[in-house]
Parts: sequence; C-alpha cells; structure tokens
Amino acid sequence: MVKKVVIIGGGDAAFQLVEFGFTRIKEADKEIKITIIKKEKRGWVSVCGLPFVLQGLYRGIDDVEVKEVQSYLDRGIDVRTETAVESIDIENNSIKIVGGEELRYDYLVIATGGRPTIPPIKGAELGGVYALRNEDDAEKIMDAMSKAKNGVVIGAGIIGLQVAVAFQRAGIKTMVTKTRPVLLRSLLDPDMASIVQQRLEKMGVEFALGRKMNAIKGNGVVKSVTIDGEEIPADIVEISTGVKPDVDLARKAGIEIGEKGGIVTDRFMHVKKGERYINNIYALGDCVEVIDAMTCRSTLSQLASTILVQGKVISDNISGISSSSEPCLSPVVTLIEDLQVGSVGVTSERAAEYGIKTIVGKASKFTRARFTPGKKPITVKLIFNAYSERLIGGQIISEETVAERINELSLSIRRNEPIKELCKRERCYDPSLTMVEDVIVTAAEDALAARH
Repeated sequence: MVKKVVIIGGGDAAFQLVEFGFTRIKEADKEIKITIIKKEKRGWVSVCGLPFVLQGLYRGIDDVEVKEVQSYLDRGIDVRTETAVESIDIENNSIKIVGGEELRYDYLVIATGGRPTIPPIKGAELGGVYALRNEDDAEKIMDAMSKAKNGVVIGAGIIGLQVAVAFQRAGIKTMVTKTRPVLLRSLLDPDMASIVQQRLEKMGVEFALGRKMNAIKGNGVVKSVTIDGEEIPADIVEISTGVKPDVDLARKAGIEIGEKGGIVTDRFMHVKKGERYINNIYALGDCVEVIDAMTCRSTLSQLASTILVQGKVISDNISGISSSSEPCLSPVVTLIEDLQVGSVGVTSERAAEYGIKTIVGKASKFTRARFTPGKKPITVKLIFNAYSERLIGGQIISEETVAERINELSLSIRRNEPIKELCKRERCYDPSLTMVEDVIVTAAEDALAARH
C-alpha cells in the first residue's frame, strides 16, 4: 500500500529528507508518494551557499540550486512551488493550502525552517534593509549591492560576517555592529574570535562592537544608521541578529512548542500535542528543538548536518525501520574571508553558565612541517571538564584542515576522551601534510600542564 508523505517546507530539511533519507531506502521508492510544498520558486537551493553567491564565488543563485524542480517531478515527486499552507488538521490527516485545496496525508513532515529575528529598531522597515534567509532575499541584496557605496551589517554571527565580506569585496565600505563586545559568541571564546576580527579588519571591515544601534534613518530608503548617537552613512543594511523557528502553523494546530521556541519532538522526531506524541507527524530542521549533548538541555541546532541525521531517522521510521536520534553535539565549520572557523561542544562562557568548571589548553602551530611550502598557521583551543578531565569543547581556526579536526574532536567528545588520551594519541605523519606533533596534541598537553 502506497504511503502518502506530505512535507511542508522546501529548504534543506525537506530536500535532504528526500535525497539522503527516502532515496537511500530502495524498497521505499515504490511504497512512498512524496509531496513537497514550498513558498519559493526554485527547487533545492543551498542556503549555506547564498553568502558566497553575494561574495562573487559563484555566477549566481542558479549555481547553488542543487537540484531543479523538474528533476523531482521526473522522479514522481510532486514539488509545489510558490505555494503556502494555511492550516493542519491533525484529526483528519489533512492540510489546507492557501486558496482552498485540501490535501490528505498518511504521514506529515513539518520542515518550515526559521525566519530572521528582527530587533525593534526604528527604520528596520525601510527600503535597502534586508535579512538574508532564502534565494529571494539574496536576489534583492545582490541588486542593492550593485548600487551601494556604504554598508552596515547588524549582527556578528556567521551569516553577518559572510555578508560583510561580500560587501567589502564588492567595494562597499562596510561596518559590522553588535550590542555585545565580541563576534561569533555562540561558537568562539573572545580570544579565538579576535583572530577572525583581526583578519576582517585587515581586509577593511570596520567594527562597532558593544555599542547600541539607535535607529536606521532615511526617507523611504535607508540613508544612514545611528549607533550610540553617531550617524554613519549607509545605503544598504543587512540584519543578521539570529534565526527563530517558524512554528506558526504548528502552534495553530496545537502542536507543543518548547522553551527555545521550537517544535518539541521525541527521539523518533514525532511531534507532541497535549500529553501524547503523534505517530504520523514528524518535524525536523530549524523549526525543532533538540537536546544538547553537553548540557542535556533543550537548544536549537540549525545546521544542515543536524538535519541530515534527523531526516534519516524520519525516513527510517516512515519506511518501517525503527530509528532514533541522539542528543546533538552540533559541530560547526564555516569559511569567513579565507579563514576556516570550527567549533564543537561548549565554549568557556557556556560552560560557566551551567556551572561547569573547566581546564583549558591552547596552542598555535602550523598545519604542516615548518620547512614545508604552503604551510598555514593554525590555532586550537580545547576545553575539558575540570572534574572528569574529559573533553567537552573545541575551537579551531586556520586556512586549511579545520573540518577534519573538528570531526575528530566530535568523536573524542562522544568517546568521553580524557586529556591524557589526547596527549598520547598515535597519529599519521608526513612533513608535506602534517607536523610530527599535531596542534591538537600540543593543546592537550597545555591543558594537562594547567591542571597543576
């Protein structure tokens, strides 16, 4: 019997569920009929690639469209673009599409993603003020960049800094402003974040950190911003102050929303209504809450890598294979200018928030032997639980091999690896590829010495 699966949302969550979930289970091909409903006009677009489109690394948005709508239609997957869902009827296993059509399902997957958090700044509604979240936003920003001379980015997370790089490379004089005094706060400790800031300052980006944004000014179109009373010219402003789960549909249907604003699910990714989890409704991606592996508290893990695991859990269960998710470590790697920035586990600040006393080790070396051409500086910071001496966090910055090392640290955290094991770990060596004592080992030894 064919199972009708309806997916609400057309971002990474929906398409990863199809590509890396259902299609890897070959027996499911004939048993599952999939419908994807999305508001945007294109197929699967890599949202993570959009800042690099702005930076000119691709010819346009078409280059980051992973698969077009037609390729799904050719496979019998019904992708309905420029379509919105009005409501979910849980009791009758159906959804209502804006315009009146009712669509029934055997299984429903909510993948509504997130939407930008716009702070209450006077003038945020002016023309020339944007928030980068999807391909439509990217098109508008690219058009505005072609005419802009002065740009301001509000917020200093990953997207904000990548947009700042795009502005600067386009010849736009760029300032990044944030009320807190450090950037990339959720990923890096201040000493590590300063490496990124210095690199961006070197390329010409200016920073106004720890200062209050008073207003965005203009007559219909932005002309300037006021920061702590100082007026700064700006004909393009990008707001990157966070992403909140888009849960309006779920809340309207009576589905439980958690303390972090995301949909509550069990380990099988079922949603909850009242006192029970609903066996034929799932949720994944930016709109759901997860359990943090380090703190055992609810959190948001708005990462494509988290979505991938969640999608496999959902597709397994719909296909009749029992599968469940684990608490999230949420390893992150990103490219800002030419720096690879990686983080996993907790930062020192977050550990302190939860009352975890820490031991920290830090080292700066090269990625390859000192005499090898092409070697790059690399800095590693490791955070250990002072009581158990187990690894609970890591931060790495370099121009190469950061992702590999972050994945290594993720495995070390999962294995509850103590400082001494990291210090004595056997590693491969070739001077053209590595140093004989890797920077991770040196940082672990620094932490071992810090115990005394």
